[in-house]
Amino acid sequence: MGVRGTIQEMINELVDAIPDAEKFDSGNKAAGTRIRKLMQSCKVRAQELRKQILNKNR
Repeated sequence: MGVRGTIQEMINELVDAIPDAEKFDSGNKAAGTRIRKLMQSCKVRAQELRKQILNKNR
């Protein structure tokens, strides 16, 4: 998957997490756990994507 595809996939996952964010704001702790898990996944993929871009620029 290319850079654009990876970024779009991350955006889609974040948009899909909006209902969980609303649940968390209403006091649902389980929704917070799901959001933290998604954010960690996004962080890892963003770091991998950053490395991929850096290596292509060298």
